[in-house]
Amino acid sequence: MNLRHRDRIEGDLVIEVAFTDVSLSLGEAAEPAVRGTALRLVAEESGAIPVLMHQVHGAGVELVEAPGVAPTCDALVTSQPGVALLARAADCVPVLLADPASGWIAAVHSGRPGLAAGVVPTTIARLRAHGADPSVAWIGPHVCGACYEVPADLQDEVAAVVPESRSTTSWGTAALDLGAGVRAQLASAGITDVRSVDACTREDTSWPSHRRDGAASTRFAGVIWSHP
Repeated sequence: MNLRHRDRIEGDLVIEVAFTDVSLSLGEAAEPAVRGTALRLVAEESGAIPVLMHQVHGAGVELVEAPGVAPTCDALVTSQPGVALLARAADCVPVLLADPASGWIAAVHSGRPGLAAGVVPTTIARLRAHGADPSVAWIGPHVCGACYEVPADLQDEVAAVVPESRSTTSWGTAALDLGAGVRAQLASAGITDVRSVDACTREDTSWPSHRRDGAASTRFAGVIWSHP
């Protein structure tokens, strides 16, 4: 089984979520055949067609009407059943959003720049512009606030926009808590049903971590899809 921490909710469509782990190589640097095998396994286990994005640490959101070329953005939204949206990470926060009533879903990649740029609230606004009401969110594994050391001036820069992200490492230096920042943004948007996979990617070797493994790290993905 390559999809872990699965969850599902039922509305007009059944919405399912899951997370891959270090066993599948989904990084853009992975050999095409290796990444292709990983996507095939995701497709087999979800019964949906995977859609990747070329993530650039911004706040761009793209609508997926049919599977095709991976768009350059950091969030995908769709109302199409049978399409699996993937948000990849290796310390950043993969965020999945759903409106159980309408079947609209989203996958969001929120790293430090994306948190400050507001990619999560921007995605929520995009869903609402389509008439959706995202009421459930999933937060995937990510580097914790006790492990994500940053220079003090960078901490100040991000915390000026998202105060809840200010943190301190376990060894007493300036840090950021990306998960706390995302939770604050979800709460500000009125989303209270937030389901988390409580794992720090740097500490838990079952998840890829750029902080731990550097350029050798691969990527895992948060996956969300719907079906009748």
